[in-house]
Amino acid sequence: MSAAATLVPLPVILPLCAAGLKLAIGARLERVQRFISAAVLLAVLVVSLLLLIAADRHGPQVMDAGGWAPPVGIVLVADRLSALMLVISSSVTLSVLVYSVGQGMADNDDTTPLSVFHPSYLVLVAGVSDTFLAGDLFNLYVGFELMLTASYVLMTIGGTLARIRAGATYAIVSLLSSMLFLAAVAMVYAAAGTVTMAQLPARLDALPQSVGMVIQIALLGVFAIKAAVFPLAAWLPDSYPTAPAPVTAVFAGLLTKVGIYAMLRTQTLLFPGQRIDAVLMVLALLSLLVGILGAVAQTDLKRLLSFTLVSHMGYMVFGIGLGTLGGISGAMFYVAHHITVQTTLFLVAGLVERRSGTTDLQSLGGLARLSPLLAVLFFVPALNLAGIPPLSGFLGKFGLLRAGVDDGGVLAYVLVAGGTVTSLLTLYALAKAWNLAFWRAATPEMCAAGTVLESTEEDSVQEPPGAGAQGAAAARGTPQPDVGDWPAGGLRVLVPRRVTATFGGQEITTTSSLPVSMTGATAALVLFGLAFTVLAGPLFGLTDRAAGEMLARTPYVEAVMDR
Repeated sequence: MSAAATLVPLPVILPLCAAGLKLAIGARLERVQRFISAAVLLAVLVVSLLLLIAADRHGPQVMDAGGWAPPVGIVLVADRLSALMLVISSSVTLSVLVYSVGQGMADNDDTTPLSVFHPSYLVLVAGVSDTFLAGDLFNLYVGFELMLTASYVLMTIGGTLARIRAGATYAIVSLLSSMLFLAAVAMVYAAAGTVTMAQLPARLDALPQSVGMVIQIALLGVFAIKAAVFPLAAWLPDSYPTAPAPVTAVFAGLLTKVGIYAMLRTQTLLFPGQRIDAVLMVLALLSLLVGILGAVAQTDLKRLLSFTLVSHMGYMVFGIGLGTLGGISGAMFYVAHHITVQTTLFLVAGLVERRSGTTDLQSLGGLARLSPLLAVLFFVPALNLAGIPPLSGFLGKFGLLRAGVDDGGVLAYVLVAGGTVTSLLTLYALAKAWNLAFWRAATPEMCAAGTVLESTEEDSVQEPPGAGAQGAAAARGTPQPDVGDWPAGGLRVLVPRRVTATFGGQEITTTSSLPVSMTGATAALVLFGLAFTVLAGPLFGLTDRAAGEMLARTPYVEAVMDR
């Protein structure tokens, strides 16, 4: 085992150990808790960079847990793809953690004395890392579950009705996909006698084509739910915008890409050149167009960004569906770009809400004059997401569209046209958001600095028959008779109620000057996204080498089995 191979489990082990330590500390020593989280994520970033360098120079780095070789033991593999994903994810999660410190995400009030955000966040990071490093399908399933268990807590942090409702939807969809994933893993083991990914290529190739097709469809269906690929993406726009800004950012930017990673891994290693690639291209086209049309229709910044997220998953699925060197390389480049840019835009949406009290575009205005720095932080990643030359969004899309032209098929050309239209509509949707929120004059609905943010929830109240508007008014505070005095047949109705918005039990107020850690973390991600433009040549070289390694399959198989 090489020295670099001994580092492979650290991106999983370090966050888990830190999470256990922080649970033991509890709500005490808040500064120490923050330092532990930041130090651990910084260490994970350094380890990820070392693994990327080793994998690029010496091939896949493999570690057998406990010294047990596969298929008996658990194997962790860091090749170029998984190491690149680790570097991007650790960079993003570190930035979001710094942002969350400024947002006051540590849950330390008297009603919830146990600090839950930081441990849950670290468990989430460990689950994501385990997913990228998993060398067998069952460990991939475990990584998903570790990640999702933490995400249930983070999605509902604060306990408001809107978050509980959205979290319930998210949990139901995730649990359903987890059951389907476990069933798919069982199918693979029943058919091939192993779930070790290095052993599966030869065994799946020997199976009847119909059996392999059923297994492929089962796995792709699970990963499509995780990645929010149309038509399995309806849950996302209603779930993500309700969570706190740091949680929404890391969910939207990173968690959906875990599904794309699983698609890339299984399609190239286990199911190369299958006829279902045409189905993937059709789904990619539908995701592109349906998602961006939904974004164009939105009047809330968070929901607009959620629909662009669904849309741009289509670019990555397009590259996977092509199955060529150019397509896989372009998909990997676009994954790295999109994780960073999408996370940045959701962090900016949190800053907009902090400054103005809302993300409703109809109520916003004048932010370019009131907060020029905030305007710049939105403007640059928005142009990047829209694909304006010479930014990395343009380079990634150009690489994918060029791969489609090189393919020369009818579906490929249709997707080239669909990708171009989607890019133009993305620019239109983001330009609309810029004009309404930043460029036009401030609206009367804009909150002044120091306003306590509120959200609308619904209460279920008893209403007498025929009360109509009077019953609703009574529910809002007008005296009304006792329930026992109402005639039979009264109904229970939902009426709006304004509640104070909190993060971790602390009231959130608008501020004329944004917290330094929040703006600093967002600015760091903006610069990180611009680095993809400056370093596009070396990055495309890396993704080309990674795509060649994945399509060859033998480097991965030999690294795991021939030791």
